[in-house]
Amino acid sequence: MTQTLEHEPAVTEAPPVPPRRRFSRLAVRAGSIVAALVVWELLTAFDIDLWLHFDRLPTPVEVARDLGYQLGTAVYYQDLLDSLRRIVTGFALAAVFGIGLGTAIARSRGTSDVVQPLLEVVRPIPAIAVVPIAILLFPTNEQGIVFITFLAAFFPVVVSTRHAVRALPVVWEDAIRTMGGSRRRVLWNVVLPGALPGVFGGLSVGMGVSWICVISAEMISGEFGVGYRTWQAYTVVDYPGVIVGMLTIGLLGWVTSAAVELLGRRATRWLPRGENA
Repeated sequence: MTQTLEHEPAVTEAPPVPPRRRFSRLAVRAGSIVAALVVWELLTAFDIDLWLHFDRLPTPVEVARDLGYQLGTAVYYQDLLDSLRRIVTGFALAAVFGIGLGTAIARSRGTSDVVQPLLEVVRPIPAIAVVPIAILLFPTNEQGIVFITFLAAFFPVVVSTRHAVRALPVVWEDAIRTMGGSRRRVLWNVVLPGALPGVFGGLSVGMGVSWICVISAEMISGEFGVGYRTWQAYTVVDYPGVIVGMLTIGLLGWVTSAAVELLGRRATRWLPRGENA
């Protein structure tokens, strides 16, 4: 009598977080925001002037009043859409070209010898410093701002992809090749899935840098967008409007970065998760 034993790999899953502990963590996070607002209110309400001039800042109530006003205008939402369109376009281009070029550099010695020296020379240049060149090169300011956004995310993605691909164990590729796998199969079934954790790390960093650069570019050469509107508020001494713009930028950056991280967790569900993941 013959028995066939099937050995399936054990998948380690993190134990579910108890509801009480989850509520406790949410309470701590909400409490930190409330505490910051209280400190802000006290510093501005009592006109504290100890080296830092808090007496010049608007109070949280004034900022909330201005936010409520802006939420009722169409311009506010148009600025959101303009900035999001620039971010999504530039970031998507950076993801496609960055992952492709980073993989090519890691997998091809010839590509590395030709391309990597140029990248290493250009990479230390801040993307915002390229704004004057972008204005000269592109027919419209809109295209120049998208290019700056692309450039900001491109280098973190290229570098993280290159390191992630080079860090893969050689035995993975050898195992596929001994079973007759082609170079394309190795790329799609071993290299890219194995490098995904590092790639998404670069994408997350690239998203944050993109927001910094797109807001700066909007302030310098834009006509619409959150950055342009924030700078315009400063020029007319509308300090509540400035802080509303800052908070809007922070919220947009948080939402888009969280979206990238969520996509990364979905794409790497095969990885073991810790309890706090």
